[in-house]
Amino acid sequence: MSVLFIMAPAALVLAGIAIAAFMWAAGDGQFDDTDTPPNRILLDDSPVKGASSEEVSEAETSNTPRRSV
Repeated sequence: MSVLFIMAPAALVLAGIAIAAFMWAAGDGQFDDTDTPPNRILLDDSPVKGASSEEVSEAETSNTPRRSV
């Protein structure tokens, strides 16, 4: 029963820290754009490492996925 006097305030302190961290992140703009980051992986425009400029231009115009050499 005496452990309740330690755990209840500890739980309230941890909950307060979690709420404060959420409020700080929300105020800092962390949750403003939730649609773009998951789509960024699908729109990769970087050239393939080790590919010549001719291969890169062919890959940009075709609909086939790029392969690394």
